[in-house]
Amino acid sequence: MTGSRAPPILDFSAIYGDDPAEKAKLVDKVKQCCLYNGFFQITGHRVPLELQKGIMNCSKRLFKLPLEKKDKINKDKTTWNRGYELMHSQMLEPGTSPDLKEGFYIGEEISKDHDYFVNNKLNSGPNQWPEDVEELEEFKKTSMDYYHAVFELAKDVLRVIALTLDLEESYFDEFTSGAVATMRFLHYPPQPKDSDEKLSRGIGAHTDFGSVTLLLQDEVDGLQVLDAATGQWLDVKPTPGAYVVNLGNMFMRWSNDKYKSNIHRVINKSGQERYSIPFFFSGNPDFMCECLPNCLEPGQTQGKYPPATVQELIRASYAESYGRAEQFKEKQMETASAPRTVAVA
Repeated sequence: MTGSRAPPILDFSAIYGDDPAEKAKLVDKVKQCCLYNGFFQITGHRVPLELQKGIMNCSKRLFKLPLEKKDKINKDKTTWNRGYELMHSQMLEPGTSPDLKEGFYIGEEISKDHDYFVNNKLNSGPNQWPEDVEELEEFKKTSMDYYHAVFELAKDVLRVIALTLDLEESYFDEFTSGAVATMRFLHYPPQPKDSDEKLSRGIGAHTDFGSVTLLLQDEVDGLQVLDAATGQWLDVKPTPGAYVVNLGNMFMRWSNDKYKSNIHRVINKSGQERYSIPFFFSGNPDFMCECLPNCLEPGQTQGKYPPATVQELIRASYAESYGRAEQFKEKQMETASAPRTVAVA
């Protein structure tokens, strides 16, 4: 892959078919993307288009609610990262304003007597549901049906990635067994026309935290991927039915930096409301990430990074990005409350 190019759209159906040659072509294309910038798009998967449309409709219904109704299920009321997130809660790019987005976090329904909840595992607990949303039961069912469908797709993606590393297709099964994943509904209002683009972001430039991310976009663009080779920001135009797939920091570390976790951002200059639904697949929280086979560089006897669990790596990333936003707000409050000196002529 040479020159500037947006993440290519790959027909994923070959992984489900019986043609070894087509499957090998897909594996090679995914490998080239992982080596280049860790981004690609897929069609031909098994998530129905109607389910995609249904989940996007759920997202829009949620964000139409008045703020006081959404804030009743603020995720800060839990310690396991489920529920509504206010605008400006996170800052992923240092030196910018906090992100111009609101969100809603969903995960597997985990009861308070489950081992994961009792032992405070990563993002593990019951969901907070918006009691005021239209057709609540349909909202819950569609949300969980979609969550489980994309969970399975993420495992399919990891099976392909295993093949790109000359590993058995089942290599990541232990990692995906008992895995934790987080789905986010995101809403980006249009950025004010007079906003400073250097400071104002829907989501600031960042890399993702976990193993793989699968993003469903609506029809409004705004996602940009940095082309490291040229320094250009490339627009990722929404394609009906497609998922934007990218590797996260944990996988890059796990692969000894062989595969890339690339910088991306969202700037909504469309003048329209933008909605997207990323699905962050973290993995089994207790799984120990050590250098993957076939990822050592010539002369290396061990990987660049010490072993660490999924939970340790993801929680450290959360603490950094949310802590950055809190520090920004504290500085603003200090500036606003500081006494001002009045010049006397």
